[in-house]
Amino acid sequence: MKSLSRADNSVFGRWWWSVDHTLLAVLAPIIVIGVIVLLAAGPAAAGRLRISNEFYFPIRQMIFLGPAIGAMVAISFLSPLQARRFGVVMFAGAVLLMLAALLFSSGINGSKRWIDLGLLSLQPSEFAKPGFVIAAAWMMAEGARDPRFPGGALAMGLYVVLAGLLLMQPDFGQWALVTAVWALMFFIAGWSWLWIALLAGAGFAALTAGYFLSSHVAARIDGFFKPGAAETYQVDRAIETVANGGVIGRGDAAAVKGALPDAHTDFIFAAATEEYGLLIGVLIISLFAVFVARAFWIAASRRGLFARCAVTGLAAIIGLQAIINIGVSLRALPAKGMTLPFISYGGSSLLATGLTVGLIIALTRSHQGVWRRKDIMP
Repeated sequence: MKSLSRADNSVFGRWWWSVDHTLLAVLAPIIVIGVIVLLAAGPAAAGRLRISNEFYFPIRQMIFLGPAIGAMVAISFLSPLQARRFGVVMFAGAVLLMLAALLFSSGINGSKRWIDLGLLSLQPSEFAKPGFVIAAAWMMAEGARDPRFPGGALAMGLYVVLAGLLLMQPDFGQWALVTAVWALMFFIAGWSWLWIALLAGAGFAALTAGYFLSSHVAARIDGFFKPGAAETYQVDRAIETVANGGVIGRGDAAAVKGALPDAHTDFIFAAATEEYGLLIGVLIISLFAVFVARAFWIAASRRGLFARCAVTGLAAIIGLQAIINIGVSLRALPAKGMTLPFISYGGSSLLATGLTVGLIIALTRSHQGVWRRKDIMP
């Protein structure tokens, strides 16, 4: 097979030499680990849910993996201007679908987050997050470019809309994630510490109100400080599962993960460490840390505020989701349903993660005069 050279002027050749190879090199093992871990955790979850096909979850995940990778690659070919347009449209569409879910869905466990499409239950908020980052970064950049343009106020308005929808679902975990990402983008955009402090205060006030107004939120927070209660059953089993794996893993010997609810989704990190040990846990954490750090480093080198804010926000989504998912499994954070990107089972999560990473790759490509200055948006 003929290797690509820098003289290759084909579409793929230009793409290959413009993308950051470190991001791709780190991303590939994350995806492979996701497939391997789900092959181990899926049968236990299927057995607990009394699904006859023990490989039901791995098969469905691999079916969704194809479109997710395809979407990621397709989005990565976009110019920054095209990526911005795509993100804004995705955010608008996701917001409309979130409204539709609130108005028309029957709800699951008291939450109206999903739209039933038959073969797939779509969670619009997963797609709203990367779209929000792109739209908010655009407003911040326009405000910085032209002081007369109310970019900061419009970006705040976008946050209020998304945060309001998340709290109405309710989904306090996604709201906290979006708020943290939003605060980081505000910091990158150069806003004063006063605004950041006010945002942090508003977030703390909203969390406090949620504790007193929502029994579900109160149970999760109380359970974090009082292990052994009925509300902490999943987290307690997760800790047992992690401990049972030891350093090199136990395989199927004396597996605890069979009794662990959501071992294939929210607690897949615990299932992975029991199956393959502490070593794979360290590897997973290291891979996510390198991916996010590399994206942050590239974002810092970008002259344009839009690219800096957007890449930082998109990478923060990946990193914070990983931190929350792993932290819950290790009882370092209160229990909250949050998927581990590219590893947890879930069609919406997998597709949204693919789009998020595709946008990161598109916005971190080096252009070297290939496109017009207008498309690159320096």
